[in-house]
Amino acid sequence: MRILLTNDDGVHAPGLAALRQQLRHLGEVITVAPATEQSGVGHSITYLTPLVPKSIHRDGVHWAWAVEGSPADCVKLSLAELFVDEPIDLVVSGINNGLNAGINVLYSGTVAAAIEGAFFGVTSVAVSLENSDDNDFDAAAVIARNVIGEIVRHDESRGGLFNLNVPTAATESASEVKVVPMGLAQYGRRYEKRQDPGGRDYYWALWTQPDKPPAEMTDVTQLREGCVTLTPLHFNLTRDDLLSEMKEWNLRP
Repeated sequence: MRILLTNDDGVHAPGLAALRQQLRHLGEVITVAPATEQSGVGHSITYLTPLVPKSIHRDGVHWAWAVEGSPADCVKLSLAELFVDEPIDLVVSGINNGLNAGINVLYSGTVAAAIEGAFFGVTSVAVSLENSDDNDFDAAAVIARNVIGEIVRHDESRGGLFNLNVPTAATESASEVKVVPMGLAQYGRRYEKRQDPGGRDYYWALWTQPDKPPAEMTDVTQLREGCVTLTPLHFNLTRDDLLSEMKEWNLRP
């Protein structure tokens, strides 16, 4: 199995190195990652400047390709050009430094890279670890390898898109994997207003939890319980339930 590995924390991030080491147990790993951190860029694609893959060496041998672009750029360039003659069987994005659960999925460069892989019909998995003072990326990488190994065993996963989140608690003691939907509660709505030395206002985004935690079981709720969460996603944003009804509307140009 040929595995394309990328991330949004940059080619030198420790989570990428830890996951690369574990994925080698599943197959050949090809690493193509952003040259610099791209957290929160979502599914941005570079159109106005060229993409130049630069070979990164470790211990005198090629280790990865660094691209001055977004995570989605890395996957798109790899699948459309760099390895078009050597098919990729699996795309893995991570390990991200910080969870990508709930509506964060919509902002995440980590998840966007996996979505890009799924665009190409390749089974794709985004992997994220809860941010803490002492992140154990090695332990999280073992968990990711085990879960990904099980995902690819099933024909139903072929070409699918999956979001895997690992809480800190799961790297410290035995945990469970919960297959759950993404949470839809809105959080992170507040900003702290400050002033610069010139008296101009500026705003710093704050990480805030929902005022009322959702009652349903989601990735957000289960991560709070210390469980690893796995969510199957898709990128079709069509409201199928409204399509037929809207055809009866009196819509005019």
